[in-house]
Parts: sequence; structure tokens; C-alpha cells
Amino acid sequence: MASSSNKFHYHYDANDDSLDQIFQEQFDKELEAAAEEMPAPKNKRIYIDRKREEGHNRLWNDYFSDNPTYPEKLFRRRFRMNKSLFLRIVNRLTAEVPYFRPKKDATFRDGVSPLQQCTAAIRLLAYGGAADGVDEYIRIGETTARACLEHFVVGIVDLFGDEYLRRPTEDDLRRLLFYGERRGFPGMVGSIDCMHWKWKNCPTAWKGMYSRGTEKPTIVLEAVASEDLWIWHAFFGAPGTCNDLNVLDQSPVFKDIIYGRAPELKYNVNGREYNLAYYLTDGIYPEWATFVKSIPRPQHPKHCLFAEHQEGARKDVERAFGVLQSRFAIIKNPSLLWSKGKIAYIMRACLILHNMIVEDERDSYTLEQELEQENGTGTTPGRSFSVSMASNLEGLGDGHTRVHDRQAHHQLKEDLIENIWNKFGY
Repeated sequence: MASSSNKFHYHYDANDDSLDQIFQEQFDKELEAAAEEMPAPKNKRIYIDRKREEGHNRLWNDYFSDNPTYPEKLFRRRFRMNKSLFLRIVNRLTAEVPYFRPKKDATFRDGVSPLQQCTAAIRLLAYGGAADGVDEYIRIGETTARACLEHFVVGIVDLFGDEYLRRPTEDDLRRLLFYGERRGFPGMVGSIDCMHWKWKNCPTAWKGMYSRGTEKPTIVLEAVASEDLWIWHAFFGAPGTCNDLNVLDQSPVFKDIIYGRAPELKYNVNGREYNLAYYLTDGIYPEWATFVKSIPRPQHPKHCLFAEHQEGARKDVERAFGVLQSRFAIIKNPSLLWSKGKIAYIMRACLILHNMIVEDERDSYTLEQELEQENGTGTTPGRSFSVSMASNLEGLGDGHTRVHDRQAHHQLKEDLIENIWNKFGY
């Protein structure tokens, strides 16, 4: 028989609170652990009834009604284009881009109108402000305004890019050659140069490639512009560390000439025939047959006169850059976007809109109309150039050799000096 001394006996004492205290402490620990594991409550997105219908009505009454509040001049100033051109863009986007088509929500309430969407996009491009800067007037939130801008620039590039960022056609070349000959540069089709667009939110890993020295990151645009500020060639995306020569090595500006797809030109300068069009450039560009540079520190009167006319005509591309940045402040200000692809779309859309505005506001469109305005006829006697689109320049020799011919460059420059002296000499 086992001894009773080996058994454990617990006698409950009503006055002993130790068990309750232990239980309470354990319960509090479990409760705190469960509270820590519970996710924090999410703040719900604040719904703001912006009364977008009132925003559309206000916009319509201010600019698009039969008796608008603001006249055509103020519309041109604030939208950067004439009303007819803006409505043409809106109608084309509404017809061919699903995002801009009128919609209704689940309660059959009208959504944001195409006029509001396109106005918001144009205001962001023109003024370069924050995405919520159009909220108070157009009644569009920040996220919606940003989406409008992205769809707008993509639609502009897809619908109008082939027409307004095209290579010069046969008629275009005739008009450009006529402009060049009138200014003393037969065979000149424009001037070429580069500009930089600052990239504020450039990824840190790319800053070394896009920054030159201690400057901010930039992206380079190479462009060719004519006298009427039409931009015929645009190459965008080179890092900011590249100078004009590095960008030229990457650019497809002479691809048509090298591969034999360029129009065949014939023009005379000082009694000598040439068949390659050329661009006016500054001093950094190489001595190629397709470039004509100024003369640094000219001494002879002929050289002084040539430098004066060449530097004056070369400013066409500089003026085009200035007008482009004045029209669209988003290009003048540092870019706030992260995606380089979206930045490229914005640049291309601004170039297309710029060319559309130039076409809409200039007085003539063809060489015949230009001649008719000047001398009352559609023809001009003694024209020293001809254009033919049926061309295969590969049969004339290697394209690279012809473009990089330094001897042809110097010969053309000497002939142009004599031509300008004979045309404008004192």
C-alpha cells in the first residue's frame, strides 16, 4: 500500500488570486499578439463629386458655343492653335480612339466628354503644370488628367504621325529648294541642330549616362527645320552625354541617301551642277558634302557676306526650337516622368502638333501658291533646280562616300560664296 505522503494535494483557497493573475497576464499577451498581427485599417479613397457635367457646360459656353465668352484670339493663346484645328483633332480622336468616345457609367450618367479630355491634355502640354491643375476648371481629377494626356499623345502619334512627321515629298522638296535659292543657297533644304530636354526624374542608375559633368540628366533631340519652321526630321532619345556628332552617328537623317531611296536632285551653283541637297550647320558638324558651315572670323568681304547669310539662315532650326518650347512648356520644363517611352511619345506629339499649327497658319502650302502670291503666276523663269522621285542613287556610287566627300564640301562652299556675292554683293 502506497504511502499517502507521495500524493500531491491542492487545496483551493478562495482568497488566493495568483491563478487569476496568471490567467489575466496570459490573456493580455495573447490579445496584444493578435492585435499586432491584424492589418491596419485602409483609408478609403475620398469620393469627390466634381459635377463634370457643369465643367463641360462651362467649357462649351466659354469657347465652343455660337456666342462664346472668349474670342478666337484668346482661344488661340490658351490652346496654342486655332479652334478649327482643335476641333479637327477632337473629332478624329473621338472617331478612332475608343478612350475618347462618349461613355455612360452604371447609373447612365454621362462620363467626361471628349472636349474635356482633349482640353485637359492640351493644357498640360501647353502650360506644363501639375496633373491636378485642370481640376478646378475642367472638373477632371489628377489620375484622369494624366490618363487623358497619355492617350492623347499616343493618338496624335498614331493618327497624324505619318503625315506630319514625314520625309519631304516631291512637292515639298520643290518648295524647299525654291526657298533656299531665294535666300542665296540653291540646293539647301533646311538647317540641322540639337536641343536638350532636362529629365528631372531620371533613374539613378542612368544618371551617369544622361548627365554631362555636374549638369542635370537630359535627352537629346536632333531636328531639321525649314524657313517656315516646319520640322522635317526628328531623332529623339540619345543620352545627354552625347554631343551633336555622337547624335549624328546614331541618326537616320542620311539613310535615304545612303540606301538609294532619296529623291534625285539637280541644281546649279555658280555654273556648276550638283545632285545632293545639303543642310546649314554650325561649326561642330563635319565637312561633308551634305553640310555647309559658316566661316569663323571672316576677313574678306565675300567671306563676311557669306557668313552673315549662312548664320542668318541657319537660325531657322534655333527659331523652331524656341517656338516649340514656347508653345509647349512641358518641353521647356524638366520632365517629371519616369518612363523614357512616355517622354518620347510626348516629344513626338508636340512635334506633330507644331507642324499641324504651322500648316494651319501659313499662307501657302505649295510652290505654285507661293509663286502666285509673289508674282501673280504659278511658274518662275530660270529655275535652277529639278526634282525626280524615281531615283536610285546606289547606281552612282557608294552612298557613304558621296555623303562624306570633303572635296565636294569645299567646292560647294566656294561656289556658294561666289553665288551670294553675285546675288547680294554691294
